Formats: sequence, structure tokens, C-alpha cells
Amino acid sequence: MRAADRKAAGLPKRIGSALGDTWKPLLAGGVAAFAFPPLHLLPLLPFAFLVLMRAIDRARSTRQAALAGFAFGFGLHAVGLYWLINAILIRASEFWWFVPFPSLGCALILAPFAALPAALCRCVPAGWRRCVLFAATWTLCDMGRLFLFSGFTWNPLGSDWAVHGLAGDIMIQPAAWIGVDGLTLLTVLLALIMPLGRKVAAFCVIAVLLWAGTGVLRFYGLERQADVSAASATTPVVALVQGNVPEQEKISRSDMQKVFERYLRLTRQGVTQALEESGRTQGAAHPVVYVWPETAFPGVLEEDPEARSMIARAAEGASAGIIGTLRIGPDQHWRNSVVELDETGTVTGVYDKATLVPFGEYQPRFLPLQVVPGGGMTPGPGPRSWHFPGLEAVGPLICYEVIFSGHVIDPHDRPGWLVNVTNDAWYGNSAGPRQHLAAVRLRAVEEGLPVARAANTGVSIVYDARGHDLGRLEWGMEGALVRAMPPALPPTFFSRFGQKIPAALCLLAALIALFPSRSGWRLRSDG
Repeated sequence: MRAADRKAAGLPKRIGSALGDTWKPLLAGGVAAFAFPPLHLLPLLPFAFLVLMRAIDRARSTRQAALAGFAFGFGLHAVGLYWLINAILIRASEFWWFVPFPSLGCALILAPFAALPAALCRCVPAGWRRCVLFAATWTLCDMGRLFLFSGFTWNPLGSDWAVHGLAGDIMIQPAAWIGVDGLTLLTVLLALIMPLGRKVAAFCVIAVLLWAGTGVLRFYGLERQADVSAASATTPVVALVQGNVPEQEKISRSDMQKVFERYLRLTRQGVTQALEESGRTQGAAHPVVYVWPETAFPGVLEEDPEARSMIARAAEGASAGIIGTLRIGPDQHWRNSVVELDETGTVTGVYDKATLVPFGEYQPRFLPLQVVPGGGMTPGPGPRSWHFPGLEAVGPLICYEVIFSGHVIDPHDRPGWLVNVTNDAWYGNSAGPRQHLAAVRLRAVEEGLPVARAANTGVSIVYDARGHDLGRLEWGMEGALVRAMPPALPPTFFSRFGQKIPAALCLLAALIALFPSRSGWRLRSDG
């Protein structure tokens, strides 16, 4: 048999050998996804990463190790992003053929970000050094997702700690110093080293307790005095309007007048309640701001003075309104925007969404088929602060712009609060809106700023500057949520230095892992 024939005959065997054990890290990655919101099954992570590290340790080559990492990443994101299919099912009659692609396609694109650390960690011997190097490179690669298309940093493992309630309030507090990516580094590192032995597991338990203790000190510490101090006279009372309009109804535009009247009615109710809330405060009354979700106005509000006048009458007594709407820019391209209305219904501010959703609001050039309706949107210039008379400066964020850690405010013009408008109706009553909500909460902690979030179908919510839930409208409810916005905290350590902090921590961890051990000390399994 010729050499070429022998080589060709052995190819299936080599492929089978390479793929034979990848089902284990693939399954482990899928299991690890159950630690994401809303389940938060964090105890599954050590077991999932143990399977991955064993596959890496047993790999006969760096390429095989990378393949194990790729399989793990694919399973993690395919399960974690399953809810993307819902957006296609809404238009299944038109895009039925595209149903398998959103979740599996995104997982395929994101899997290399897990393959690279699996390959790089082979640079050091198996054991604690390999675990440390893997955690560092995993986190750096995760941060690198910021540069994928327009950015897709969804579901960092650090967000697993954003558990609903007091437990989550405490465990996410270190994000004020190291950001969610720093939490990811700690999460992966603890998950990797915990199976190394009973003593190491005990060390990990102590580390988690210290983590919690740090969170308790910050949450209940001296800095908390800022939360109970008197708010500034410019700190608003907000009325978050949740219309609960099904996405099919928005797309079909079957009864836009009915939708508009619903928002007018809820705005009237919310502003009336907010004025009563404002009047109960000591000293001067606080300004009232009403907020409509992303694209809540069923038209182009800038070009509809009659609609603006109707909104102003419904919101009589309010100082300003923030309305989600589409608009057409001077270049005749569509924008996903929010506009600010004054007491008379005049447009006094415009913010265009800067970070667009790939495959949803714009189409990457490599995709041969047109799947984005209308040719997509045009992005705006980036984070900014709105300054209006008598009102605390506010930083507007549209939809998933809020997921980008360290990139949600103008660093040269810090606002006093953030407002996030969104429409998660695309993704149904699934994990997607809850994962989005975890990102909102973490941004509040990282920046030390309260956040008001208005969502079309929920969850609309107000978080204080420590990510504590001050009130919410759950999924599928119609109504107006009224809350006095709490004051901002002083700029956090992370707010000052941003992603330089977790990046520096990752580089330090990588150096520790790569530095040769002269004493021969290593962690051994004693189990």
C-alpha cells in the first residue's frame, strides 16, 4: 500500500481517536451552564471543570487539549444561550430554517474562547500551576469577547453569584473592586482547585467565607451611610412603565393606537403616584421622571408632535420623560434610540444605541444571507451623560449595552444614576431576561450607581448603588413601578480603573503559574 493510501486509511482512526472523549467535556460544559442565572447551581462548577481538566491532562497533544476546551465551551454556551431560539420562533413562518442556528451558531463562535486557555495551560505541568494558568487565560479570553463583532460578553461566570436576594447582594460586592471579570477569575480558580484534595477543598471553603465576609463588610459597612442619607434635591422619583406588549403584536403593528393608549394610561397612573411619593419627602419635592422601555413608542416620536403633546398631558406634573423609540438620523438611517421630553413634550435630548446586537440589529458582513430585517441599524457614538435643568445627570443605556463591564458610563462625565430601557419580549419567559437582569445588577455594584430599568414585558426594577433590589415588576405584568432613586456612592475602585484591574490580576496569576518552583512545592491530592 502506498504511503498516501496508508495515511488516508488512518485518517478516520485519528479523527475518531481525537473525538472519542470530547463528549465528556461537551456534556460537562452543558452542566456548567446550569450555574448561570436564574438557576445559580454553583456547586456543579467544580464537577464540570474537573471533567475538563482531566481531559486536558490526558490529552496526547496540545491540539487534543484545545479540542476538549472547544467542546466544553460549545456545551456551555449552547445550553446557556438556548433562549435565543425564541427570537426566531416569533417569526417562524419566515425564518423556520434558521431555528437551529442562533444558539448553536453562537456557541460555535464562542467555543474557541474556551479552546485557547485549554491549549495554553499545557505550558505548565498538571496540578495547581495548570489550574491557575487556565483560570487566568480563561478570564482574559472571556474579556476578549468584547472585541467579537460589536462585542458579546454575555454570561461571564462571575455573574453566577448574582443570586436573587440577600445572598447575591453580599457575594457580588467585591465587583466594586475587581469587576465581574475579577469574579470570573476567582470562580474558575476555585472550581478548578477544589477537587485537588480535602485540604485544598477546605481552603476553598475558607476563601468563599472570606469572600462573603468582604461582601458583608461592604454591604453593611460605613459606606452604607450614603444609602440612608438625604438625597439631593435633584435626585428623581421614577415611574417605570411596563406595557407588557407581546412581541408578535409589536412586529405586526396591528393596533398601534391601542398600544399607545395603554402607555398613556400607565404613564398617567405612574406619574400621579410618583408625585404623591415626591410630596412625602422632606424639604423640596423631588423631580418626577417617567420611563418607557426600548421602542415602546409605536412609531417615530421625533416626527410626531401630536403624540408628544398627548404624552406630556398624560404626564402632567412630571419634570421629564425618557421614551424608547426608533428614529431616522440625518443620513436617513434607522437608529434605536431614547429621547428625553420636557414638560411640554419637546425633545430636549437624544441618545442612539451605540453597541448593536449582532445578527439582530446589524448583520456581520461574512453572513451571506440577509436575516436582519430592514438592513439593520446605525450605531450611536457611545456612552454619555444627560444633563437637564433641575435633574441629576443620568446615563442612558439601551438593552444589552448594559452587559459591557467598564463601558457603561462616560468616564469624563460621571452621571448620578443609570437608566436602562429594554425589550426582552423577543426571548420569552426564559433564562435570557434573567441573565440580562444579572448584568444590570452587577453594573450598579461596579460603578456605585443606582439603576432604573424599564422593560416591556419585565423585569422592570430599581437597584441601589450596591445592587440591592428596591422594587420590581415581574415578567408578564402590566403596570408602573414608582420608586425614589437612591443617591450614588462615591466612585468605586473599579469605576476609576475599569478592566485594567481584572486584566492585571489575570497577568499576575499567569506569572505565578509560569514562574518555576524552586522548592518543588505543589498541591497534592490527599483524598
